Amino acid sequence: MHDLEPDHAVVEQLVGLPVADVERDLILATLRETGGNRTHAAQLLGIAIRTLRNKIGAYSAEGYDVPEPAQSSAH
Repeated sequence: MHDLEPDHAVVEQLVGLPVADVERDLILATLRETGGNRTHAAQLLGIAIRTLRNKIGAYSAEGYDVPEPAQSSAH
């Protein structure tokens, strides 16, 4: 796990937001940061890959743009 001190200004911006919305935004931002790599995103988030896949499925069904994994150029 990371021993990072939270940015209190950022944390203050989250106050009053529904946890589900914050979670969704964090998951989608992490997927963008990892180039859509689900395994890496799950590790960074500290959640099981199965949990991440379930959440991705729900977000897709709700119409959110979920980053796709980068395609391998190996032939």
